[in-house]
Amino acid sequence: MTVRDLLSELNPNQAEAAAHFEGPALVIAGAGSGKTRTLIYRIAHLIQARGVDPGEILAVTFTNKAAAEMRERASHLIAGADKLWMSTFHSAGVRILRAYGEYIGLGRGFVIYDDDDQLDVLKEIMGNLPGIGPETHPRVLRSILDKAKSNLRTPGDLDRWPEPYISGIPRDAAAEAFRRYEARKKSQNAIDFGDLITETVRLFQEVPGVLARVQDRARFIHVDEYQDTNKAQYELTRLLASRDRNLLVVGDPDQSIYKFRGADIQNILDFQKDYADAKVYVLEHNYRSSARVLGLANKLIENNTERLEKTLRAVKDEGHPVVFHRANDHRGEGDFVAEWVTRLHAEGQPFSKMAILYRTNAQSRVIEESLRRVSIPAKIVGGVGFYDRREIKDILAYARLSINPADDVALRRIVGRPKRGIGDTALEKLLSWAQINGTSLLTACANAERILERGASKPVEFAQLMDAFSEAADNYPPASFLKYLIESSGYLDLLRQEGQEGQVRLENLEELVSAAEEWSSENEGGIAEFLDDAALLSSVDDMRTKIENKDAPEDAVTLMTMHNAKGLEFPSVFIVGVEEGLLPSRNSLNEAGGIEEERRLFYVGITRAMDRLFLSAAQNRMQYGKTNSAEDSRFLEELGSGFDTIDTYGRVVDYKQKTWRDFTPAAASAPQSYVKNTSPLTAELSYRGGEKVRHPKFGEGQVLAVAGVGEKQEVTVHFGAAGTKKLIVKFANLSRV
Repeated sequence: MTVRDLLSELNPNQAEAAAHFEGPALVIAGAGSGKTRTLIYRIAHLIQARGVDPGEILAVTFTNKAAAEMRERASHLIAGADKLWMSTFHSAGVRILRAYGEYIGLGRGFVIYDDDDQLDVLKEIMGNLPGIGPETHPRVLRSILDKAKSNLRTPGDLDRWPEPYISGIPRDAAAEAFRRYEARKKSQNAIDFGDLITETVRLFQEVPGVLARVQDRARFIHVDEYQDTNKAQYELTRLLASRDRNLLVVGDPDQSIYKFRGADIQNILDFQKDYADAKVYVLEHNYRSSARVLGLANKLIENNTERLEKTLRAVKDEGHPVVFHRANDHRGEGDFVAEWVTRLHAEGQPFSKMAILYRTNAQSRVIEESLRRVSIPAKIVGGVGFYDRREIKDILAYARLSINPADDVALRRIVGRPKRGIGDTALEKLLSWAQINGTSLLTACANAERILERGASKPVEFAQLMDAFSEAADNYPPASFLKYLIESSGYLDLLRQEGQEGQVRLENLEELVSAAEEWSSENEGGIAEFLDDAALLSSVDDMRTKIENKDAPEDAVTLMTMHNAKGLEFPSVFIVGVEEGLLPSRNSLNEAGGIEEERRLFYVGITRAMDRLFLSAAQNRMQYGKTNSAEDSRFLEELGSGFDTIDTYGRVVDYKQKTWRDFTPAAASAPQSYVKNTSPLTAELSYRGGEKVRHPKFGEGQVLAVAGVGEKQEVTVHFGAAGTKKLIVKFANLSRV
């Protein structure tokens, strides 16, 4: 395939961006505009048209999944794709620090603390630190440290914090905890995930020769989702590009929604200030959404001021009208969604092609209940991931300690799993001895006979067991080594004693062994390298890959927050809770730039829809056990007349003019109950319980309970003369009293 053939497969804007050669460039890529395709074709163009060695090209993104997708697509397009350096920021940091970390004091075989490891260390530090009470959760301190690192701040910077408290913790205590945490990591030859970026930045700043070597391997740099970078990632990118200045970044300020993770929208907004000679390319053709959906999105986002000008243009036709429904309460909202899902599925759309999006996870409960009542299968995105499960973390901790005897955090996690007769008192004495003598806890275990008055044999046996594991780590491939750990550590016997729950955990460990085997078939290296990748999957990967209910059928409706939906697309999308206090969130009202970020979040939600978009709000919503009246989101007014508002009786209404008309959707039929406002069935579908009704045979009664929606709706009615009856509304011929 010739270079001309490659560029001819792109639209003019994409082709112009893909043809960019040297110097800085900014590609403003709107939702659904083919940014990944453009980036891959740009890399192919560099290789085929410009003669750039694939080994001199770096492409950085935010998740392993996205990096793998880029590698896969590149391999089908160009020769030599296996030489490309495509990775996440954190994976790049691991690679660089493994090769050059000794220049800044990192020993070979350093370990990477995950979230739980950090909490264990911080909990211990906080217990001995004045100014931090026992009621403070270590997660608060971890959040402070993580934010500090993402902004390249040091303990000294916290000392100079302008306010006396940082997230409720005294400024001096937070700074001292930071110092102790850093010292503890250094003594155990460990780093955390923030360090993968900050330590690489420090390496480049302190050792220019190393920076030059890495720049030789990254002469042409690509950064995807640039609007999501934080200060540390920005600085890492700036240093890498400082010599050759061949930096191309791709992003969209309108989709910057991760401020809470440290993302700084100014990085992309100020790109042209940082690189005054930068070329700017704008991708405005949207291949995902219908014209109606896209028109709504454009109308919303133009209200933001922190953005780079662009207007998305739909390649697809107008499509279906966008629907908005104002339910009486949150339960009515759930039933509205459930009925439309049922009808769309009856028309032939698989459940898996539909997504229900919300601002907070707490909103999912009512939606789940409504779906469950009519037997709609659903899966919730945002649960516990594979590498975060207890048994997986335990065995990986055994493996970590096997290759790094100084990893006290791993030892303390596993020393009692299974129980080995080493109590807390003995462990504290061993730890105290290790700290006084400047050595590891495992070394203290090996010398327990000199430290403990009684019970020394158990720690010694444990140290001997770890010696055997260390030897095996050098000789076994990853899968065989993990299997050996599971069997020889006593963990297998432990799980066998836990009944059915233990069996489930055992199956997870079997999957871990399989994962290691698959890893070995695709990568070179031993257990240390496998642990690096496993740690990255655990802490860096996007939460949308972590499905809570793993046993859900493949054809199931997806429920997730709008944050988790970024990067995904569905033919039909429901966005619920479009209300003040939810969207925008209550907290955003008092934050600088908060409303604009919430508007961007809504924009991201809207642009997930390919064909059908449904918006809903409730007039009353239960929160914290109390039902309160709710107010429509300010964003709905900004959308103007870009949608049809449907009431409980299926009528398109204008609340300001107090008029209504029948809803007649284009290109598809709507649920019957939302079309014919004169239908007897429609009026009866609004039962919520408590209504007084009359039956032709049973007489007058009161609705006690309601189950289901649509034609499947069932009511339980107590009749004075006939007693309690369960009736299918469709056939009951009930009338209201």
